[in-house]
Amino acid sequence: MGVLLIIALVLVMAMVVYAVVRGLHAFANMDPNDTDENGVPRSLARQNQMMFARVKWQAVAVALVAIIVIGGAFTK
Repeated sequence: MGVLLIIALVLVMAMVVYAVVRGLHAFANMDPNDTDENGVPRSLARQNQMMFARVKWQAVAVALVAIIVIGGAFTK
């Protein structure tokens, strides 16, 4: 069971890195003239989307670490 949790943690950490890289890419390619119908730059919307994805995956990673630590405390 512990091995599956570690594998899941590594996958979730990879998703965090993916969200950070996508957010930085949107930030680097920001074009103020490329806006949606509300006047919001599309890259800004992508940055916000990736920020929330990063926070979500970080919360999942913290929960997995807590489960691993708590599970380790009960096995001894």
